[in-house]
Amino acid sequence: MNFFRKTKKGFLFSIMAIFIVVLSACGGNEDKTEEASTEPVETEETSYTVNHAMGETIIPETPERIVILTNEGTEALLALGVKPVGAVQSWLGDPWYEHIASQMEDVVNLGTEIEPSIEEIIALEPDLIIGTKVRQEQVYEQLSAIAPTIFSETLKGEWQENFNLYAEALNKKDEGQEVIAQFNQRTEVFKQKAGDQLEKEVSVVRFLPGTARIYHKQSFSGVVLDQLGIKRPAVQDVDDFMIEVSKESIPNMDGDLLFYFTYDDGSGLGTQTKEEWLNDPLWNNLDVINDGNVHEVSDAIWNTAGGVLAANIMLDELFQIYEIE
Repeated sequence: MNFFRKTKKGFLFSIMAIFIVVLSACGGNEDKTEEASTEPVETEETSYTVNHAMGETIIPETPERIVILTNEGTEALLALGVKPVGAVQSWLGDPWYEHIASQMEDVVNLGTEIEPSIEEIIALEPDLIIGTKVRQEQVYEQLSAIAPTIFSETLKGEWQENFNLYAEALNKKDEGQEVIAQFNQRTEVFKQKAGDQLEKEVSVVRFLPGTARIYHKQSFSGVVLDQLGIKRPAVQDVDDFMIEVSKESIPNMDGDLLFYFTYDDGSGLGTQTKEEWLNDPLWNNLDVINDGNVHEVSDAIWNTAGGVLAANIMLDELFQIYEIE
């Protein structure tokens, strides 16, 4: 009987000991759970800040639905493997330049650079809008209310600087540097192989409805020619965009080579201007005409497209014209 009592007491004591251990374990787990719940949860940082012509803009994450409001910018996106959901129409073409049309299928036409459609942009629900201060400064606040908006300063000869800005805005900075590096490498090849041909002075002329222009070193084509080390006639060797001229200035169009292009919106007026000037005695008295060193080139490629794709095509043409392999 005493043995039974002792055994029973021992059994009860063992049960109580086990119960205390279990409670302690549970209590420990609760403490650990509470401690874990107070630890900060680490999240991956995806936002980034871009400095641009209108200030600073925070982009929450890598954008997927991009609206582009410059022709130059459209070329930048395509070169980076990005198709915009909406883009302003090309200055020539219906509605896109011939050299990009195949890549722009299903892209919404947003109107012109001068007057893009705000309503269409809203309907597209973009993640990012890219434009330019020189064209769209007055609607920047409206655009910023729709989505993060990045603006370049201007659109003249600064296409490489603008390209780098667009690549940064797309969170594709490394890819952008590679695109520019490839173009720069091609220009170095041209310079090395052109040799003495770089001494030839190149004149650049544009015909428009009712007028003509001589393009200087800060135009799109002028910047490319300058990077290639190609000389310009003294009256065109100017760090400026262009000058509008009358026929009395035709002698200033002379050079060792002359490239001309025509802007015609389909009305035929630009072509009419070209024909009038090409039949003028002053034009036909130019040395470059008599030497047969005149080349008609595309207005889209040499001027209005203004982007990296056009720059590479322009370089292709110069390789051919200069007979460089």
